[in-house]
Amino acid sequence: MATLREIRQRISTVKSTQQITKAMKMVAAAKLRKAQENILAIRPYAYSLRDMISHLSGLGEDVLNLPLLEKRPVEKVLIVTVAADRGLCGGFNSNVMRSAVNLARQYADTKYDLVTIGNKASAFFGKRDYPIYKKIPNFFHDLTFEDAVTVSRMLISAYESKEYVRIEIIYNEFKSAIQQNVITEQFLPFTPEEAESETLRNIDYIYEPDINTILNTLIPKDLNVQIWRILLESNAAEQGARMTAMENATENAEEMKSTLTLHYNRARQAAITKELSEIVGGADALKES
Repeated sequence: MATLREIRQRISTVKSTQQITKAMKMVAAAKLRKAQENILAIRPYAYSLRDMISHLSGLGEDVLNLPLLEKRPVEKVLIVTVAADRGLCGGFNSNVMRSAVNLARQYADTKYDLVTIGNKASAFFGKRDYPIYKKIPNFFHDLTFEDAVTVSRMLISAYESKEYVRIEIIYNEFKSAIQQNVITEQFLPFTPEEAESETLRNIDYIYEPDINTILNTLIPKDLNVQIWRILLESNAAEQGARMTAMENATENAEEMKSTLTLHYNRARQAAITKELSEIVGGADALKES
């Protein structure tokens, strides 16, 4: 049985840990608010740009011959895994890794490489026998749109060189502070969505320059924006997961502290009772003598 001193040390350790988890929860909450603002700012632009491309791509059959829309037989695939730079965020990282491993198994009969974004993804796959095309650690410390453009251009270049015939991205989509969904999304070849309405599709616009030239300009811009949106989604999901994990850890620390305090009081009471019994026994012995 633990001594009173050991129980006091455990209570002190739990209190210190609880202070740390509380502080980490507050920091994550502040970062989450900023990340949510960034997502709300980019989503309308990203979706509107994608709608515009969907409308234009439905206006002519020759559009499908554009390089970034060209579909080829699956020979070699590039899997982009977006994780966090740090841990202590519940199942945020492990869920992404699990999905990436499952996707790699699906392409076991074909060749594939990995791009790992974030320290956790780089460390996980780097320690295992996975073919890695590019490691991008320490990515989310000071995230900017230029970082997203750099990643997007690297992926576009790998696709245009015909080194890879398909590029897929796995990331955590932010829903709320307590919910993050792991998404597997095809990045290239670019697949335009269905135009929003038949009426809009049939409007006779005059395009200058031609539709293909416009699309060749818009699609790379859209891919840049989509990468930026994915990174912001992942960053917000990470902060939400960390805030929830630290809140749970704080509550668990409080329960542990209460349990240890109860054990301490019981042990202290038992020690006092034992001392009183010894004193009474000694007094009775003196009387008898």
